[in-house]
Amino acid sequence: MNNVKTDAQRIVESVNNATLKNIGEKILAGQRISYDDGVMLFEEASLPFVGTLANYVRELKHGNKTYFNRNFHIEPTNVCVYTCKFCSYSRLYAHREEGWELSSEQMMDIVRKYDGKPVTEVHIVGGVHPKMNLHFFVDLIKQIKAHRPDLHVKGFTAVELDYMFRKAKVSVEEGMKILNDAGLDSLPGGGAEIFHDEIRSQICNDKATADEWLQIHKAAHLLGMHSNATMLYGHIEKYWHRVDHMERLRQLQDETGGFNTFIPLKFRNGDNEMSNVPESSVIEDMKLYAVARLYMDNFPHLKAYWPMLGRQNAQLTLSFGVNDLDGTIDDTTKIYSMAGSEEQTPALTTTQLVSLIKQVKREPVERDTLYNEVKNYSDIDLHEMEANPLYN
Repeated sequence: MNNVKTDAQRIVESVNNATLKNIGEKILAGQRISYDDGVMLFEEASLPFVGTLANYVRELKHGNKTYFNRNFHIEPTNVCVYTCKFCSYSRLYAHREEGWELSSEQMMDIVRKYDGKPVTEVHIVGGVHPKMNLHFFVDLIKQIKAHRPDLHVKGFTAVELDYMFRKAKVSVEEGMKILNDAGLDSLPGGGAEIFHDEIRSQICNDKATADEWLQIHKAAHLLGMHSNATMLYGHIEKYWHRVDHMERLRQLQDETGGFNTFIPLKFRNGDNEMSNVPESSVIEDMKLYAVARLYMDNFPHLKAYWPMLGRQNAQLTLSFGVNDLDGTIDDTTKIYSMAGSEEQTPALTTTQLVSLIKQVKREPVERDTLYNEVKNYSDIDLHEMEANPLYN
């Protein structure tokens, strides 16, 4: 850790720009950087500058530990009432012959497939289907909990929840309590996209607003539930839109403390209405993660979603502030593969994920959804893991 701090001190001392030097000194002193500081880092700072500082903060918080969990995804439907321009996944309700709709029994079959396996979380997100209402999902959650009470149910973006609650004619607070009482444990972070209306009105004008997204997460936090937060980056937004987005999340985290992790999501331009928008470069990706680690000082964790970035780029993020690689995923997640993500069938065994982390000299730690440590794999031999069916 001392070497990492020395590296950070050295790069701050060597920078010629007085404003950047001041920002670096704030970070080294453990002080919060401002909105203007965040924009400045995007606009003027070099990748080595932000990367070295982000790695310092990452190791100050977590050392070499890199977290993952053993999870699986259920995507109830890709039929959706909304028409987000960046989405390659959903099929309009009027054209649902191109989509899928899983019944409760089909989704329970997916859950049962993991009986006897040491998964800790089921992640449920999908399109906004008018027939999959609040009652439908309350019943599904109860079935999951009756079948496997120990399984953490993380489900439904704020966009899905906003539609469910309005259709059921319940308030956000009432709706969240109904789901929590049924067994919903936490919320994922999807649907946030970019909060600023200048961008939101262009890419996803007809779905939940930024204020509605934040209200739903706040209501969950006030019930004692945790949630994640995302940001879709690398399309038509400007740097200040990104910082505005992170600032709103940081303010809510100051108020509630309910967010576990921040997850930047890379825009992919395959087969959607924004296919003419170039994707961000790897350098831009790494800079985004680094600035996020420096700006989101009250978020304990920063996650790279490896199916979206690809395995090698996900490894690279571990030097730019990231301390979490999501999970084994263990299904053919369609949301990102349909947009042209690096991983068309994103599933890693525990052995593969541990190996991925060890290859870049980090310490693999299995966690549960709330970041309680389940198992440290630092001293476990990969050959032993390969021979054990529990890890494969």
